[in-house]
Amino acid sequence: MGMSVRNIKKEKHMTAKPQTITEAIPNIAPTTRLGHVHYTVNNMDKQVAFYQDILGFKVHWREGDSAGLGAGGEDLLRLTENRNARRVNGTTGLYHTAFLVPTRWDLAQLLKSIAQTRTRIQGTSDHGTHHAIYLPDAEGNGIELAWDRPEAEWPKSFEEMMQRNRGLAPEEVFSALNDSDAAWEGLNPATTVGHVHLHVSTLPPTMRFYRDILGFGLPLDMANAPKQFAESAIFFAAGTYHHHIGTNVWQGVGAPPPPSNATGLRHFTVIVPDKAELDRVVERLWSASIALEETENGVLTHDLSGNGILLTA
Repeated sequence: MGMSVRNIKKEKHMTAKPQTITEAIPNIAPTTRLGHVHYTVNNMDKQVAFYQDILGFKVHWREGDSAGLGAGGEDLLRLTENRNARRVNGTTGLYHTAFLVPTRWDLAQLLKSIAQTRTRIQGTSDHGTHHAIYLPDAEGNGIELAWDRPEAEWPKSFEEMMQRNRGLAPEEVFSALNDSDAAWEGLNPATTVGHVHLHVSTLPPTMRFYRDILGFGLPLDMANAPKQFAESAIFFAAGTYHHHIGTNVWQGVGAPPPPSNATGLRHFTVIVPDKAELDRVVERLWSASIALEETENGVLTHDLSGNGILLTA
């Protein structure tokens, strides 16, 4: 992972200076992507059955009170069971995790499985950038099942995105079943975590953390967004992607972080391309006096609303 957290702390204690308004806003490496999300769950068996039987996830490993699930490659989802944990509403935390499939056919197969198992969904949308199916998991964690349109088709502004945003009829999704006669064998191995969408406490510190410190860009011009939306949500991306991280204050400005015994998000993972980039990001966090913890899987930190982020290369 390169320079250790302890060494960075020592070095920055001697040399750090506050960021001034004349300093350039950093840019995180454009090939940065997301890795697994990690939830605390009350009932491991119930959650594993949901993801496995309805959405076609595979159990990669299960040890003690924890498990890793995905599509056969990297873990997409990790679960840790706490039978005393309970769902708590009205806090910061996860709005949804977007599991991104590579083809419309894969999205159609997921909707077919949802229909066959009579699983409740919350809605479907065509956002111009991607198709989305929304549903909760067995403990209420938000899921977005997504397929990206080709990048050349993506809207270039928030105003254009809102003009193109529309509901997505199930028949339109199911039409992609004709793209292949192959049997569905579960979640496509090329599935990734496309983005996470978070509830945050307030937007200005959120902008400072994700843009000014971590270095994520703003993919859409919000100048023409409706005031009520522009003042309640911000989207961030590495490179030219439509968004890797969404944030909103829809739980109320000043929403508190969840208590320690709550189910839900423990952290999501940001994967940078190499240790040099990881060192740069960690240095910026130390310079801003953001707490860090070195773990065997990467560097763990939290945004200014308490949402956990695992940084790794």
